[in-house]
Amino acid sequence: MTPCAPPRWIGITMGDPSGIGPEVLAKALAKPSIRNLAHFRIIGDYEIYRMYSKKRWKNCVFDDLKILPLKTWKAGTLNKASGKAALAYLNKAVELLKNGEISALVTAPVNKESISAIDPSFQGHTEYLARAFHRKHVGMMFVAGRLRTVLVTRHIPVQEISRTLTPSLIFKTIQLTHLGLKNIFKINHPSIAVCGLNPHAGEGGHIGLEERKVIIPALEKCRKNGMRVEGPFAADSLFASPALKRFDAVVAMYHDQGLAPVKALCFNKLVNLTIGLPFIRTSPAHGTAFDIAGQNKADASSMGEAIQLAVQLSQRP
Repeated sequence: MTPCAPPRWIGITMGDPSGIGPEVLAKALAKPSIRNLAHFRIIGDYEIYRMYSKKRWKNCVFDDLKILPLKTWKAGTLNKASGKAALAYLNKAVELLKNGEISALVTAPVNKESISAIDPSFQGHTEYLARAFHRKHVGMMFVAGRLRTVLVTRHIPVQEISRTLTPSLIFKTIQLTHLGLKNIFKINHPSIAVCGLNPHAGEGGHIGLEERKVIIPALEKCRKNGMRVEGPFAADSLFASPALKRFDAVVAMYHDQGLAPVKALCFNKLVNLTIGLPFIRTSPAHGTAFDIAGQNKADASSMGEAIQLAVQLSQRP
């Protein structure tokens, strides 16, 4: 008789304890269809978590770090104490990953401003985990079923986008997307659509030259390296086109170009997947939502999807 493999443990950080992270996590795990998918290690402050759920599940272990006392906690506020707690949860998750105690990570939302008060270098989960695991190139892939969107530039001012884009950066992002589709999603010959930067993808140089000078050279290099890429496409037409179904992923040039359409199409189903890390990391595609925190108004759909995707992808050989 073949012995059963040991259970895979999925780590879940509670995120900013003053945001909706604890609430959406508790609501997601309250559903047996999600809770019974794997064994979970929740990393956070149990006193705060139990304000949203007092139930304990046999396949869920709580790493109670006791960072933020309940008497000083207040939902719905941006504050340094919650930033300190959120960073401590993340650091514990990194420790568990490096020790092999968890095989994947789901992160509830944090607030960059509150964590930056503790660590001024903090830019977000993606960059923090890349640095912790010595990965030079990582990417944000937003997933909703077969719709997968990757960003070339992430959290930078709009006025800096054009000068930040280079053929090398675009090539590396497409290559990262290609490898992510192959290695994570097991798509042998992925097809990738690439957006232009300017309206109507520059209209042959009449509305900007970035397509000709920056994007097309990157696509040519991708093709020479055996990648299936098409574009540059006008982003507004691409996301509304039936032809979108032909592609396994879309590469967008900047944050709102990629996220505005996918959030409009499938906000509650959207998951942020980091590609380029040596493990699966997902998160819901929303923020801390301080304005509704602690009011039992938060929709846990995206958190549920993030947990399901982490389990699904981490179980693939």
